[in-house]
Amino acid sequence: MHLTVEEALSIYPLSEAKLIAGSRGKHRIVKSINVMDAPDISDWIKEGEMLLTTAYLIKDNLEEASALLHTLNRRGSAGLGIKLGRFWDAVPEALITEAELLGFPLIELPFQFTFSDQMNGLFRAELIRSTSTLQTVMEKQRKLMRFALRSSRSQPLLDSISEVMGHSLAVINSRGAVLYNNSQFPESQLLTNWPWINRSQRIRIDEGVSFRVPLMQGEECHGYLQYFDIDPLLLPVEESLFVQGAELISFHIQSGYESSFEPDSQREFSGLLKRCLNGGLSSAELAQAAAKLDIELLQSPFQLLLTDVSSLGESRKGELYHLKEEYMEHPLLQEMKGIHVLVDEGLLSIYPVDKHNPENLQAIISECFQKLKYEPGYYPKAAISSRKAKAEGLKEAFAEVKVCLSKPQYWGVNEHVVHYRQLELTLMLQQIPSDIMIKYCNGTLGNLLCREPEYVREMLHTLEVYIENDGHINETAKKLFIHRNTATYRIEKLSELLDVDFKKINDLLRLKLVFMFRGMLEKD
Repeated sequence: MHLTVEEALSIYPLSEAKLIAGSRGKHRIVKSINVMDAPDISDWIKEGEMLLTTAYLIKDNLEEASALLHTLNRRGSAGLGIKLGRFWDAVPEALITEAELLGFPLIELPFQFTFSDQMNGLFRAELIRSTSTLQTVMEKQRKLMRFALRSSRSQPLLDSISEVMGHSLAVINSRGAVLYNNSQFPESQLLTNWPWINRSQRIRIDEGVSFRVPLMQGEECHGYLQYFDIDPLLLPVEESLFVQGAELISFHIQSGYESSFEPDSQREFSGLLKRCLNGGLSSAELAQAAAKLDIELLQSPFQLLLTDVSSLGESRKGELYHLKEEYMEHPLLQEMKGIHVLVDEGLLSIYPVDKHNPENLQAIISECFQKLKYEPGYYPKAAISSRKAKAEGLKEAFAEVKVCLSKPQYWGVNEHVVHYRQLELTLMLQQIPSDIMIKYCNGTLGNLLCREPEYVREMLHTLEVYIENDGHINETAKKLFIHRNTATYRIEKLSELLDVDFKKINDLLRLKLVFMFRGMLEKD
């Protein structure tokens, strides 16, 4: 039984009774009813239990009656009902005053009804309430099942679940960011007492009650679902329904249904973008559709970002979804208003080009990776396309980021975010056969390679550092930890051996190609 004292007093024949004191306690929950038939009954009272009595055991001792009130109140009793006409014709004023001070419900029961009449009336009412609630829960379960099995959806996931449940709700991710909220409460109020524990619980918010459920994927909590304006007397079967709604959301998050929390326009654009990349839609048609959806990303210079992780299957989708969350929450990336969509190749993002700092995106993505603290060997990788001025360059940009991710052997040792421009020349030169590369290197370095091995290694390393530093002798000396005069001597000697003039761009380019070919041959 889960009724308030106020609700219990509205049910016949208890409706014929009268609350004579303790109106402040009318919202106490009545979980069960007991009859006072023993002097030590107060020792056996449970929380939420309402006690009915004829006052026989307390009729001659007002002090014992007062002590009983205090004991019942301390043990969390729902109230005391006294049947008049047998031993008391009226409840003593002192007892009424005591109950009023305690805020403990004191009820005057009519003589013409037996205790069993009162109890049966409450049990019948509770049975009707429980049966009605169960029917409502079963109907909501059927709606949830139909929604989960539906292949297409006319509205976002969370809107649908809120509609089925009949409650407003909010979704908060594991970092405390509000992803969705159709309630009346502001974000600051929703996050009271953050961080939270990972268990289902009822929460008091303003004058109402909410129910919070963790969104679990295995042993890991990925956020919280909070329902609002629920019945304070929530039955276990209703709690179970709320948990099922949370499980449905967790499943869609884990399965990569990443558009659940996005505006309809972005969800529609994501679907069109996938069609375009798969050849079912032209870039021009995509740009026209984007304009109708008020998405301006393809109307000005843009670049693509493709991110992937080393995990496979469902765990890969989950990790990519967390990366998407990280991108969406980064303040600088938020300002850029990018759009993200999961594709077979990974997480694809479209961002406008930063006119003032084109390299900014690369630094921000690296920062996002560092914040997520990946284990060594499991670090994600991301590739950024070259700048595209019009929508027609979309597929070309997608090809650029795909080829970058497919050639990790040409990335730097500790590099996790690469721009297409960094690999563009290498990817072009890759088309040259290996034997031609070897012949070119040997022909250019021939007079040096015939010297002593130790001398060759030292001079080649000096030359490579000199080329990497754009011919700046001071930077070369610093990187090699040698005196500037030593570095100058070595470069002059190399100029004689290789018959090159380091002041000529053509000669520098020839040597740059040598080291690019050597690096490619080693990696291949």
